[in-house]
Amino acid sequence: MKSRLLIAMTALAVAMTMAACGQDSSKAAADAKKAATEAATKAVEATKDAAKETADATKDAANKAADATKDAAVKAADATKDAAGKAVDAAKDAAAPKK
Repeated sequence: MKSRLLIAMTALAVAMTMAACGQDSSKAAADAKKAATEAATKAVEATKDAAKETADATKDAANKAADATKDAAVKAADATKDAAGKAVDAAKDAAAPKK
């Protein structure tokens, strides 16, 4: 986006220089104004596109993070159940009379 702005400003500067040096300065000034307007419009469109892409990427990342959190919670619950089961088995073994 910065390069587009730089190109637009360069085009504007060249057009203004030509306007100052040439006999048809009003046409050159109008062309410079038109070029600057088009460049500004393109810059606004590029900014809107970039903002939309950023919003989409943020939404996608949030969804992936939510899914990962759900998966981690399920795995933690499973690990807790497994550990509790092993603890119960170990307690039973410890409480059983020795032969």
